[in-house]
Amino acid sequence: MKWEGRRKSDNFEDRRGMSTTGKIATGGGAIGIIFLIIQLFLGGDNQQIVQALENQLNQPSAADGQKQLTPEEKKVGDFVSTVLASTEDVWQKLFQQKGMTYREPKLILFNEVIQSACGGASGSTGPFYCPGDETLYMDMSFFNTLRDRFGAKGGDFAIAYVIAHEVGHHVQHQLGVLNKTQNMRQQLREAQANRVQVATELQADFFAGVWAHYEQKYLDQGDVEEAINAAAAVGDDNIQNSTQGYTRPETYTHGTSQQRMEWFTRGFKTGDFMSGDTFKEILN
Repeated sequence: MKWEGRRKSDNFEDRRGMSTTGKIATGGGAIGIIFLIIQLFLGGDNQQIVQALENQLNQPSAADGQKQLTPEEKKVGDFVSTVLASTEDVWQKLFQQKGMTYREPKLILFNEVIQSACGGASGSTGPFYCPGDETLYMDMSFFNTLRDRFGAKGGDFAIAYVIAHEVGHHVQHQLGVLNKTQNMRQQLREAQANRVQVATELQADFFAGVWAHYEQKYLDQGDVEEAINAAAAVGDDNIQNSTQGYTRPETYTHGTSQQRMEWFTRGFKTGDFMSGDTFKEILN
């Protein structure tokens, strides 16, 4: 992905040099994708940002107080900020075309633990979006966990894909989708509520594809294929087969490999965010 020299976001905050404390909570409306990116890094050609990320993650953790970010850590932050800015540009334009105003979300990089309006979180939570404060939260050490525990590999576009997926949840929040789905899930039994959650996640994949559609001139060869392959790898069926040797479709919360591939591809091909009604197809 071609990112250097492009605009960086004013909504990006890097707290990795700060000491953070807080109780870890679950739920609270946070939309995380811990399973979405378990096998996300399947390939990629841009080794510069990957090497910078690995160098950052190999740094010893700081004690209480502030520490100076290394050049490698700053490069990772610049990349994340640039990707966030690109999502801002795309969604501002798309909302404007529909006569709507897009409120830009914030993105916070943090170390270890952090407190959000949705409760506390740690790196093991995975990147997540909190509608309560309209903020994306990312602990980059989580990607280190994926690399060490699951042999994850890949390029910079894998990280960009994660950001775009979480921004997709912010788009859902602005469109009123998240409130509706939360209310629906509270009134349904677990299996039915899981289907609603699947539709929610697939729509975020669709929105990530829409973003990628408008980023085509900045994509390197193989970036789109990397995202599509990643979408296939993180299907609930593939993950359950890999971890337990069998599948339980009634427990799916993110969709099958085929569904993930299909909805990201639809978004990428059409570029029309209003045509991504996953709920109509999944729930009927």
